Amino acid sequence: MRILSLATLPHRPIEAHGSKGFSVGAFGICADAHLIAVTLTPGGVIGPHPAGGRQVLAVLSGEAQVAGREGVVHTIGPGEAAVWEPGEVHETRSPSGLLAVIVEGDLDVGAPGEQVDPGDV
Repeated sequence: MRILSLATLPHRPIEAHGSKGFSVGAFGICADAHLIAVTLTPGGVIGPHPAGGRQVLAVLSGEAQVAGREGVVHTIGPGEAAVWEPGEVHETRSPSGLLAVIVEGDLDVGAPGEQVDPGDV
């Protein structure tokens, strides 16, 4: 077993799409998806951009203000996630800063309460 500290992974700053205070640290990849640790400093922004595949942003600490194609802003916190569809233009902001995980790629994401993987039977 290995223990990963997502907060201390080597991160690189991203300034594309008008982003600020945004850095990423990739920690996993497969043919169908990328696993990325994301930090936003207080007041940080991931500027509007299209999702490369289905994308899930799961907040670990702090809070995120997220918007999708409709432009409606939702605030999510630890234990909550935003899901964007492939090509959907979206934006994330954090007034207080955040640590989150993004999984992006060829993903099946169920509706609340829906079992995507039937598991071992």
